[in-house]
Amino acid sequence: MPGMGHSLRAAALLAFVVLSILVSLLISSVQQFGAGIYHFSNATVAGDEEEFASLRGALIYQLNQRRKEIIPLLLLDGEETWESFYQRDQTQDSPMGYSLWNEITHGSRKAHMDEMDCQSLVDMQAVEVLGSGYTKLVVKVNLAGGQPVALKLVNEQGIDMGKCVEDFKDPRGCRELVSYKLKKEIVLLQRLQHPNVIKLKGHCAGDAGGRGGEGGEVTVILEQGNPLQMIQLLQSPWEDRFRVCLDLVRLLHFLSQSPLGSVALLDFQPRQFVTVSGELKLTDLDDASAEETSCQTHADCTLQFPHRNFTLPCSAKGVCEGLNEKRNIYNAYRYFFTYLLPHQAPPGFTHLVDHIMNSTGELKADINHTLEAFEHILLLYKSGLHLDNLPPSIIRDYTVMRGMGTSGDTEYRCWPSYSQQGCLLSVHSAREAAFICNSHSQCNSFTLTGQKTWTGRLLASFRSSFSHLVPDGTSEVYVKKTKAPETSIV
Repeated sequence: MPGMGHSLRAAALLAFVVLSILVSLLISSVQQFGAGIYHFSNATVAGDEEEFASLRGALIYQLNQRRKEIIPLLLLDGEETWESFYQRDQTQDSPMGYSLWNEITHGSRKAHMDEMDCQSLVDMQAVEVLGSGYTKLVVKVNLAGGQPVALKLVNEQGIDMGKCVEDFKDPRGCRELVSYKLKKEIVLLQRLQHPNVIKLKGHCAGDAGGRGGEGGEVTVILEQGNPLQMIQLLQSPWEDRFRVCLDLVRLLHFLSQSPLGSVALLDFQPRQFVTVSGELKLTDLDDASAEETSCQTHADCTLQFPHRNFTLPCSAKGVCEGLNEKRNIYNAYRYFFTYLLPHQAPPGFTHLVDHIMNSTGELKADINHTLEAFEHILLLYKSGLHLDNLPPSIIRDYTVMRGMGTSGDTEYRCWPSYSQQGCLLSVHSAREAAFICNSHSQCNSFTLTGQKTWTGRLLASFRSSFSHLVPDGTSEVYVKKTKAPETSIV
């Protein structure tokens, strides 16, 4: 049975990867986990069946609660309601959710979008641990064809697993309980597909024999991203920082009217995001919630933050209007906009950025108006309309040599620059580059390299001097006429 062999091989490889990583990461937690198992074995041997039955009942209750959280997320528009799902499942012999979850994972509701499964993990190679938390472990692996992906698994030695074993004395049942965060994330990734949400490549579920089941392992297979490094981002050009904020606003606009309704990110932190080819993507969705907050008065609709509180209106329907959306906007303001948006913003955008900072920091604008403000800045920035005040004659002070590059450069540094060794900035045109060069006392020439940023703007290299011109069909060299040195063409 070749299929069975492949499944066993994949499961064994996956277990080996996780085991080797966890041994080096969490030795202290292993000791606590072992103590819990030892306690469970002694209790069983002692024949404390009454205590075991009580703990098992409490664990089953928790499992049923987790299933009830996931089922509404699976109901697509036009499908049967939660009530009909619930009533139909009560006719089954198994407890609430067992037969239903089997239908979801193995029947008509299985994800058709999945490109990868357990077979895809055969002959994978572990590269590094990307992160570990209370519930999950994230590992970067290279698949057999060399493609890098990120795997999310239950953190066997995490706090959630350790506390569950301590409380219920059932490692297998606890693994199933903790895995529900992964199962919820799979569903959310299927329902909330967007360019700024990490792509679900597939998942592997089942036991070592390749069979599905509640107690089997669950592994989520995601596209590989780079963790968002805020310190590094703070040192990046404003254009790249603006891109992160714009991507975030586009994401929040989608979440405000998603297929699940208005979705709030309850654990809103930079660590929940990665970048893929420079594009911001949300990678952790297990704490996302589409629940509306019920209310009787406006006082029931208070958003509390460490230094600010906001009270929103209670609607006639008895729900807080726009609470999820406003929560996301203010978190974007305090975790992202405050640090990334105002600093080094182009002079022509200062008033526009100030307006965004004021409207989001005071929750005066909804997500639609916030997105419009960001898209307006992007349009101005890409079109160069904010540079209309630059005199056209500024470029006449330079001699241009097309199809040429330079060698023997004397570089100087500027900040923020795309190059740590010199001064490499994005410009809309040679006219803007000439304006920048005139504002730098060290600058006597610049080159338009032909390379472009994500906005389509040109990269310009500024320098004090150079010794030679060299043929380069993609570049143009501009030299100040009053500073033009004697150069030779090689």
